[in-house]
Amino acid sequence: MALNPPAGPDPRERILDTAYGLFARRGIRDVGVDEVIEKADVAKATLYRHFPTKNDLVLAFLERREELWTKGWVEAEARKRGKKPEQQLLAIFDLFDEWFHRDDFEACSFINVLLEMTSAHPLGVASARHLENIRTVICTLAREAGLRKPEEFARSWHILMKGSIVQAQEGDTQAAQRAKAMAKLLIEEYRPKPRQARSKTAA
Repeated sequence: MALNPPAGPDPRERILDTAYGLFARRGIRDVGVDEVIEKADVAKATLYRHFPTKNDLVLAFLERREELWTKGWVEAEARKRGKKPEQQLLAIFDLFDEWFHRDDFEACSFINVLLEMTSAHPLGVASARHLENIRTVICTLAREAGLRKPEEFARSWHILMKGSIVQAQEGDTQAAQRAKAMAKLLIEEYRPKPRQARSKTAA
């Protein structure tokens, strides 16, 4: 789900929209600046005026990805589909299920860039930060649901999200539903524990 809008007349937006589609589908190293320039139909000087280096263009792509994918799709759609926070959490895997069955499924750009560039590269560092922002969304929903240890819960939940995406890349179109079944168990594990009744002492 590339989620990139049609290119408009603004040169910067046209460049970013073009790069978004290319980076999301093919990664970073496979896409050269000259290809972006050609497909965006801009002069080389125009691209470098807005994005002095390829890294700057990739960072802008990652920010756009968070805006469109993390906030505009995952968070917004999950909240729309569930009345309660727990339902909203589980709705993420319903979204993923639909996504995994699409012909334009392109996996998680943050994971892809992190693995492609490594965690030591500035782009890998940026990708890890964007992944952390996804956990922040999950953590917020966990708090709203009244679950224990929301930060810890978010890390475990994110493992299910990322794992299902990688599994879907292997061709398992049912990965989201498998992850959803495990997610229900995770929610049960992090529900508030009932208070034990105090034992009465003899008078």
